[in-house]
Parts: sequence; C-alpha cells; structure tokens
Amino acid sequence: MRVADHDVRFGVSTDEGDGDEWPALREKMLAADILVIATPIWMGQPASVCKLVLERLDAELSEKDEQGRPLVYGKVAVVGVVGNEDGAHHVTAEVFQALNDVGFTIPAGGATYWVGEAMGSTDYNEAGPKPDTTGATTKTAAANAAHLAQLLRDKQYPKA
Repeated sequence: MRVADHDVRFGVSTDEGDGDEWPALREKMLAADILVIATPIWMGQPASVCKLVLERLDAELSEKDEQGRPLVYGKVAVVGVVGNEDGAHHVTAEVFQALNDVGFTIPAGGATYWVGEAMGSTDYNEAGPKPDTTGATTKTAAANAAHLAQLLRDKQYPKA
C-alpha cells in the first residue's frame, strides 16, 4: 500500500474521522503477518509520509488483544530506505524503534537500503546495475522476515 496515495489524516488515533483513509489501511496491516515500511531519506530523516505512518501507529499502544497486548504484538516489520545521501542507518534506527515500541518484532537483518551520491541526482530506479550487497541484503531481510513471521504465527510469544 502506498500511503501517499491515500487521504490519511494526521493524529494518534485509529480513526481521525472526516474521510480519514487510515482505518482501511490499518485493517490490511492487521490482517498481514509482515509490515514493510519503505521510505526515502529527506535531509537525513525519514520522509514525512513515513513519520505520518509512525504517528498513526502510536494508536496501537492502546489497542489490545484478549491478553492485554498491542494488536501488532508478534507481527514482523522490516524497513527499506532509499535516497541520494547518507543517513540510512539513522533512518532505519528511528523507524525500528518506533515499530518496536508499538509491538512489532524486527528480524535479524531486517533492513535494506541504497543511497546514491550525496546531493546527487540519480535515483535508485535510474541507477543501472545495483551493488550485489543491496540485492543480497534485501533478499536476507525478506527471507528472515518470512521465517520469523511463520514462527510467530505457529507459536506466539508467551503470555506475560
């Protein structure tokens, strides 16, 4: 789901009313085993749309299952970052912490990124052949996320 294509309102609730399209996106997220957050880097930070999603995920702290855990507890999340400047580790760390705060599980190697030359004008989709490391890292993130999601679907975390 490309959140930028939807009318998602700012706020920290599950439904901000007045045509907010987050509730429909949220239902799809809750039905999935894996959440992938992909964001460009803007001025060393996650894009504003990514921050909007993290803001909306804040509502999940008060949405609980029958055991009192957040509804996303035990779901897996991975992060992808692209951009024309450095900062992928910072962006990944910022997004990972927010996802972990609301209950997502991050797999080993759960991030991938590609950054072009700082202040450059080449985008990922125009960069030609990609480094083998980017492809291998993306494949590892996907494989580890699928593996962990299967484990958690088959045997959820114990009740605290």
